[in-house]
Amino acid sequence: MTLKEISKLIMEQAENKGFGTKLENVNVSEKIALIHSEISEAYEAYRNKKEDNFKEELGDAVQRILHLCGVMNIDIEAAIIKKIESNKNRKWDWDRMNEKHS
Repeated sequence: MTLKEISKLIMEQAENKGFGTKLENVNVSEKIALIHSEISEAYEAYRNKKEDNFKEELGDAVQRILHLCGVMNIDIEAAIIKKIESNKNRKWDWDRMNEKHS
């Protein structure tokens, strides 16, 4: 199943559940905060070695992201592909970053 197909299912569910399918019917700031909360919940599940809960929270986050993309008419597949392409030649200065890498 593609992201577009999953997005369609999410938007159908949003309509059925009354979550809003048009920009004027949602609070974008709230949606972003809810995405953040799902990521935080995933982090807590990871910290506490709750693998099933970790997967579920990541799924929640992706679902919320795809819902927001649907509401805002964003082609997330195209956006992801564009970002992958731009990262191909990107250089990271790992010495300046407080991050581990392989």
